[in-house]
Amino acid sequence: MINNHMNPKVDFYFNKEKKWQEELERLRTIVLDCGLTEELKWGSPCYTYQNDNIVLLHVFKEYCAVLFFKGSLLNDSEGILVEQSKNTQATRQIRFRNVLEIVAIESILKTYIHEAVEVEKAGLKVAFKTTGEFPVAPEFQSKLDMIPALKTAFEALTPGRQRGYLLYFSAAKQSKTRESRVEKYMPQILNGKGLDDE
Repeated sequence: MINNHMNPKVDFYFNKEKKWQEELERLRTIVLDCGLTEELKWGSPCYTYQNDNIVLLHVFKEYCAVLFFKGSLLNDSEGILVEQSKNTQATRQIRFRNVLEIVAIESILKTYIHEAVEVEKAGLKVAFKTTGEFPVAPEFQSKLDMIPALKTAFEALTPGRQRGYLLYFSAAKQSKTRESRVEKYMPQILNGKGLDDE
């Protein structure tokens, strides 16, 4: 049975958020009207259909947003979905700066949510880029070529950890910064750890 009622465990999120409270309350009502189940995940209101994540509400300094977990698979006929960053593969957001923007597209938002549920029902999957499709910073590539143990250790990491390093190393604009990042994290790679592992 679909529970389209407010989950008391999530209430605190709406009560603590002063700046975007009116917008979030409106978004909460819209999402629940679509028959989704309200849960608390990653410290934010998350809405599921048969235990599959559909959308998440979250706030930033400049806007609040509805995040679609498989937004890249939606039609986006209105051209309103936004990639949070250039490295985002699956998720997409619809951003709001005030409650009037939400009211103006309420029916469109519901259409997108229903489409997201249909994507989930159909079992559609996002085709993620493979690690080999991510750029390798030249400074890191030269270390991989010079130190066989580093290459072996890097290849033994999970694809997610590999991508984390590749993105972090290549994000630096200056060669000197890329070089120091590689130097700093070589011991961590050799120890089989990811970028954020302790």
